[in-house]
This record gives sequence, structure tokens and C-alpha cells, in this order.
Amino acid sequence: MTTEHILVIDDEKAILDLCRMILSSRGYEVRTAASGMEGLRLIAEQPPSLVLLDYMMPVMDGMSVLKQIRQDYPDVYVIMFTGKGSETVAVEVMKAGASDYVLKPFNNHDLLDRIDSVLKFRRIELINRSLEQERAQLQQEIQAWNRELEMRVAEKTRELEQAHNEIVQAEKLATVGHLSAGMAHEIRNPLNSIGLFAQLLATGIDPGDELAEYPEKILKEIDRIDAILLKLLAASKQHKVDTQPVSLDEVIHDVADLFRPQFSQQGVDLDLYLQQVPKLVGDQDEFVQIFTNLFVNALQAMADGGLLSVEMEQQGDRIYVEVSDNGSGIAQENLSKVFDPFFTTKSKGTGFGLSVVLRIVKNYHGSIRVSSILGKGTSFYLEFPVHNSDITEKAAG
Repeated sequence: MTTEHILVIDDEKAILDLCRMILSSRGYEVRTAASGMEGLRLIAEQPPSLVLLDYMMPVMDGMSVLKQIRQDYPDVYVIMFTGKGSETVAVEVMKAGASDYVLKPFNNHDLLDRIDSVLKFRRIELINRSLEQERAQLQQEIQAWNRELEMRVAEKTRELEQAHNEIVQAEKLATVGHLSAGMAHEIRNPLNSIGLFAQLLATGIDPGDELAEYPEKILKEIDRIDAILLKLLAASKQHKVDTQPVSLDEVIHDVADLFRPQFSQQGVDLDLYLQQVPKLVGDQDEFVQIFTNLFVNALQAMADGGLLSVEMEQQGDRIYVEVSDNGSGIAQENLSKVFDPFFTTKSKGTGFGLSVVLRIVKNYHGSIRVSSILGKGTSFYLEFPVHNSDITEKAAG
């Protein structure tokens, strides 16, 4: 027994009554319609599982109704009643989408067998369709999981690469520390002797002699070498213990004020977008050194004018600062080297500035990265933890 819904559409009342009696006794829920238009209306109200449809009807014939059903209600199956037994009609109705056809007058048992067969086939097709939809949905979910997995792998790969680069950078700075300590001791001793002899030479040369300027030049070169040694030491020195609450907002404004004459001279505009953020615990001079070096680099990249912008905001427990310029930019092959000690593309550069910035940022458990497009500009992205009280503890220890 079944409670599937069947709609009978026929313009003969005797056929409608007969079908209702036969199908109801079999347990089907039956509705009837005396015309094609009425049948379509009933289908729109409640789509049945199966329609028994007369081929020959006035106003709207069975073929027109069949085509409309197949177009609008693909889950509604149709068995066509026809009084014509020609193969042409059979082929026509099957091509139009009918599941079967029954000749009038029909045998009751044959009609019920045809209906049972079509409904069984319909149930199988609906199950298969549902399984196909489920399979398609599962495939989409698997693809989404694969994409997410690929994104996670790519993200972890980037994190590992960044961690590796940071370890390599730390090793480079440590090496520079050992070298600089030895170099400062070994080089400064002979420098002091050279300086002493240059001063003695200066006292023994007549001021009007053309050689009189040479001792002074020697002393200037000694000062320059000594300054390079100091920068080398600064690139690798350990974190200072003189800590206090530092306002990054004030630091950036102070550094900006220091460079305003040079901004004006080079035609560089400065835009500051600084949200109020918590103070950090640290050495204010070191934070000044960070932004001083970044501003110097930006000005060197904008010799013919441009725009320097600094943005700062807090997100959760992190403070983010972006320093951007629209200057000459950095070649892609050099981006991975900009924080290396000794690396520089400037004819008079020493290559210590950004390595000093990196060292300071790392001491405050922060991070810094750079992006650049040659000819369009460069951006440095700094990140600091809001709660850095452990730095104070280290300093106190």
C-alpha cells in the first residue's frame, strides 16, 4: 500500500471516476481534473508523484500539458492515455517526456502494473538524484577543505620561512657582535697611535706649508673610521636596561619635527595617521633610532620629492605601524637582504641602519618586514606586543 499522490487529467468523466475508484482502492491519493488548464492549476498547488494524462483533449491537448509539466515540474512523472495505437503517437509522447503510455480502453490490472512500475522507477531516480546531489555537495566540501588545507600549509610555510630568516638574521647579528668587539679593540689601538703621530706632525709643519692640511685630513679619516666602528657596535649591542613607558605617538612626532626642514627642502609631504595606543616599556632613544633610520631611508628614496606616510593602530594585543614612501623602491632581489649588516645599495652607505632597526625591534619582541615595488615605493611594517612587561623584568635583572 502507498499514499503517493496521483492526478488524473481527462475530459471524460467516466474515465475520471473509474481511475479514482481503481487507484483509491489501491491506496493512492487521487485528484482529478477535467481539462489541461485545470490540471496545471492543481499541479501548481500540490505537485503529484504521477499524472495520468489524456492525449486528446479540447482547448489544451495532452501534448501541450505534458511539455509544460516536464518544463516546470521535472519530478512529476506522466503516463499518457491515448485512443490511438499507432507507433507514431507512442514515439511522440515518449520523446516529449512521458514515462509510459496506455491505450484506451485499458485493462485495470495492466494500468495498475504500469503505474507501479513508473512510480518504482521514479523513486529510484529520485534517490539517485539525491545521491548525486549529496556526492556533488561532498565534492564541494572536500574541495573547500583542500583549499583551506592548502592555505594553511602555505601560511605555515611562510611562517616557517619567516622564522628561519629570523634565526639566520639573529645569527648574523651575533656574528657581527663578536667581530665588532674584536675589531673595536684591535683597530682603535693603532688608530690612537696614528692620531697621536698626526697631531705631532701638525705641530712640526709650518701653517703656510702645502703639507699642513694633510695631518688634519688624517685626523678626519680617523674620526670617520671610529664612527664606523661605533655604528658596527650599535648594530649588535645588547638591549639597554634604561627602560620607561614610551609613547610611540610622541616618538614619531618628535622624529617628524626633526626632519621637517629636510622634508621642506626635498619637497616631501608627510601624512601621519596615528591612533591612540598604549605606551610601551623601553628605551625611548631606541624607538627614536628606529623611526630616524626609516625616515632617513625614505628621504634618500625620494630625492625629487614625494609622500611619506606613517599609520599606527592597535588590533587586540598588538600595535601595528606602517611607514611608507612612494620613492624609488627596492629591487626584488634585494628585499631579503635589506636587514643584513653591511648590505647597502648606496655609494656612501655603511649598511648598518636597518640591521640596527631589526635588532631593536627584536629586543622588544616585535617584528618588521618590508615590501617594495621598484619605481613605486617601499613600505615597512612594524609590530609590537602591547604587554611587554617581561622586557622590564629582563632589564631589572
